[in-house]
Amino acid sequence: KKKGAGYLLRGLRTSADFEFERAIAQINRTIMPDVETVFLLTVPEHTSVNSTIVRDIIRSGGDASRFVPAAINIHDYKGEEL
Repeated sequence: KKKGAGYLLRGLRTSADFEFERAIAQINRTIMPDVETVFLLTVPEHTSVNSTIVRDIIRSGGDASRFVPAAINIHDYKGEEL
């Protein structure tokens, strides 16, 4: 809302993600009726990837770049509390 966004983009990996995100979207619609939630399906090869896994890879000094969009410089996060 502070950014003036008209849409929230949410990624879905599984049916469980859909159920969770649907509930959040319904609450958001009540709070911010002018903001629409858009769901994007994850490509099959990334279905098992989540933020916890990516953080663990980074914390252990591994290369998580294949799981993070190129626009994100993951090197900025190494050594930080994630």
